[in-house]
Amino acid sequence: MIAGPNASTEGAQVSVANETGPFFHGTVADLQVGDMLTAGHRSNYRPEIVMNHVYFTAVADGAGLAAEIASELGGGVAAPRVYVVEPTGMFEDDPNVTDKKFPGNPTRSYRSLHPLRIVGEITEWTRLSPDQLQTWRQRLSVLLSSEGGHIIN
Repeated sequence: MIAGPNASTEGAQVSVANETGPFFHGTVADLQVGDMLTAGHRSNYRPEIVMNHVYFTAVADGAGLAAEIASELGGGVAAPRVYVVEPTGMFEDDPNVTDKKFPGNPTRSYRSLHPLRIVGEITEWTRLSPDQLQTWRQRLSVLLSSEGGHIIN
């Protein structure tokens, strides 16, 4: 099925699910309602890669995890933030997790070539415990190493 606003088949990205949201994006960027998130920025996980897509999820806690990871990778200086976002074009299941790490799309993770519009911010999500944060630090050190995970861009 085609997913996203004004679905059509011309130049479309395809999604297994026809997700309608709400959608969330986790980051450390301080953004305002109406701002646009766009592709073309360096990956938090592999800084040598410029990302062709912007990523988002329909799971608020998943976006919170991404925000906390971004904060951790930035040295913990910037606060993690979770924004409610609206896709402005077609989107697809995120192939970095869909059927690669998890069968189907249980994380409800997506990506788009088109910008995401910030429509709000949430401040409540399940935060990582100190032990969970330490586990993620260890995982991230592997991801950031030369043998780290491959990103489907």
